[in-house]
Amino acid sequence: MENGQQPQKAPRQRRNLSGEKKYLVLEEIKRSPGKQGEILRREGLYRNDIQRYNEIVREAGIKALGQMRPGKKRPREVPIEQYEALKREHEGQEKTLAAFMVEYMALKKKVNGE
Repeated sequence: MENGQQPQKAPRQRRNLSGEKKYLVLEEIKRSPGKQGEILRREGLYRNDIQRYNEIVREAGIKALGQMRPGKKRPREVPIEQYEALKREHEGQEKTLAAFMVEYMALKKKVNGE
């Protein structure tokens, strides 16, 4: 370095982590609380970030659990196009079944001699 100056460290950059990565970091810190400082430095995070993640996870968990109801699962909603297609298919099958029943009854009369 010129004039005996020390190299300047660049300011620590905060990383923009995905939700999944934040959760994985949170889980890693919970598994290894003794290595929290090391993990935070590696990820470019602060302790208050982890505290905030913990609170968000807690609130989301409470909300999700509060929405759960015991008993039967609610039926899924089906798109209207799929419902209409299934309805047409069902009607066609009912018509076919009715035609087979008429044919069956006619054959049954012939066999029984009526």
